Amino acid sequence: MRRRDFIGLIGGTAAAWSFAARAQRPMPVIGWLFGVSAEAGQPTLAAFRKALGDAGYVEGRDVQFEYRWADGNYALLPAMAADLVARSVTLIVTGGGEPAAFAAKAATSSIPIVIVVGSDPVKEGLIQSLNRPGGNITGATVFSYQMESKRLSLLHEAAPAAKTIAVLLNPSNPAAELQLRDVREAAPRIGVEVITLNANTEGEFEGIFETMAQRRAGGLVVAADPFFNSRRTHLIALAEQYRLPAVYEWRQFAVDGGLMSYGTVLTDAYSQAGTYTGRILKGEKPGDLPVVQPTSFQFVINLKTAKALGLEIPPTLSARADEVIE
Repeated sequence: MRRRDFIGLIGGTAAAWSFAARAQRPMPVIGWLFGVSAEAGQPTLAAFRKALGDAGYVEGRDVQFEYRWADGNYALLPAMAADLVARSVTLIVTGGGEPAAFAAKAATSSIPIVIVVGSDPVKEGLIQSLNRPGGNITGATVFSYQMESKRLSLLHEAAPAAKTIAVLLNPSNPAAELQLRDVREAAPRIGVEVITLNANTEGEFEGIFETMAQRRAGGLVVAADPFFNSRRTHLIALAEQYRLPAVYEWRQFAVDGGLMSYGTVLTDAYSQAGTYTGRILKGEKPGDLPVVQPTSFQFVINLKTAKALGLEIPPTLSARADEVIE
């Protein structure tokens, strides 16, 4: 056999062995545990997939997904988390509210978990510290549940005639108590009375808006909650129907016709979750990866909605907005 043919044979054999080794290696499986619906979660899933792809993991080629969507029914999450653990997924990603993170934490202490939450995960007992989470959990927090007082203040500036402002909370969210305390402490400082109303099903919305009208609420703060985000079209329509100035958490509320929104950029947090997932799949330990905190906040005003409500937005308030929709 000629030397050239021999080298070619060796090279071809080595390539075949390498291909066979990759083919036999089990493909990692990501358990996707979310408190919202599949439809509502698509923007965040897209941001996650892109970052994961940048890390070298493309769904169907390098990694598989097991999707679990609770569609706002947080009571389903513990069983969904247990099912993912029983299927021996490689890693679990949680989002769409704190209940998903708590369900995953309760289900496993060994499978890596990447969380996206709206509260302080240290105070909630999910991790030991932001810089050194320890254990099997890391991820990102958007601290959305600690900005209700800021949203209340912005709404009061936009609608100063409103002396009574309603706050809509989801009692199924563990952060509801923190959100309520935040607005109650802020209300006396800005001279408004706050009435609180609870909903964790869409069927309750109509009755709640009727109650607001009966109690002469002049504005509405829709508290940060993934369930409300997934039902934003209905909430915006009711606010329009009852001619109620309202402030929401995410930019998409204002884009879809809500008066104002104030919060972080949610897709940034899920991009970070995708990056961390890639690093963990390559061998890093979640407990060594610091939980990422938000660095920027987004304030959006919809002037078309303000005009329809008969509101004159103060120029000083418009000047502070990151985006004004006209």
